[in-house]
Amino acid sequence: MAQSMERIGFVGVGRMGANMARRLKDVGGVVTAIYDVDAARAASLSQELGAECAKTPARVAELATVVFTVVTDDTGMRAIFSDEDSASLLTQANGRLFVNCATVSPEVHIEMEALIEQKGGQSLEACMASSIPQAREGSLYLMCGGNPDSFDRAKPILEMLSANLLYIGQAGQAAKVKALVNMVMNINTAGLAEGLGLGAALGLDLTMLQEVFSQTGAASRVLETDGADMQSRDYECYFSAAHAAKDAGIACEMAESVGLVSPLAKATWEQYQRLVAIGKGELDKSAIAELTFSDRQNPEQ
Repeated sequence: MAQSMERIGFVGVGRMGANMARRLKDVGGVVTAIYDVDAARAASLSQELGAECAKTPARVAELATVVFTVVTDDTGMRAIFSDEDSASLLTQANGRLFVNCATVSPEVHIEMEALIEQKGGQSLEACMASSIPQAREGSLYLMCGGNPDSFDRAKPILEMLSANLLYIGQAGQAAKVKALVNMVMNINTAGLAEGLGLGAALGLDLTMLQEVFSQTGAASRVLETDGADMQSRDYECYFSAAHAAKDAGIACEMAESVGLVSPLAKATWEQYQRLVAIGKGELDKSAIAELTFSDRQNPEQ
């Protein structure tokens, strides 16, 4: 596999960021620096990969020419690209390329690109429609938005991480597509949880019911990934309920911005907010089944 000559840094090494960094190291990428708000997590991964454990995001950009950011939300993005913080990435933006992989609002991607370009850097959103195993294996589905020159520069590295790499258009466009992907996925997840919950209440065998679903119009990728977990209450986290709630909110805000009513997206958002409110936000999104099975915890009790 062709190697990139860029020096690579990471800001945000949770489940996805850490496994992307491991993948790049495995295939010959030069991972030079790592930062995370969880200092212990950053130190552990830095030691594993032989990279510097940076004390600030600015230090990552000082050591790297390409910086991947994988943060939680709009607030996190604005914090690491703050124009008023000497520790932010913007202090070392000149000549750097920032590949922003977080699922944040399209407006924030546009805002960050403008700030970065003012400082002489480049920005690309690389939205991921995949999960932890794909990050580790280098088989992510990546949807990119930004200037074509930024995409061309990032492409050799992104090809190490992905099985499918798609350029969508200018900044914000890939984020819109990613929000719609997650909107439909989350609606499907909520619907499957209700179907299985009702099936259980009716005394049906859930293994049989999932087999029927798989051979009919009720089939879906969510059924493949989440059905058995909902039945067995195995909620090992691949995509957290808290992130599902955040992403559902982005989709609802997008719909509102163009004057559309999206009742299913709104109901799904409300369900995930309930799940977070009862302290289950760090479980996998499939834990929404806890709200739909009559013999499981009632959040209103």
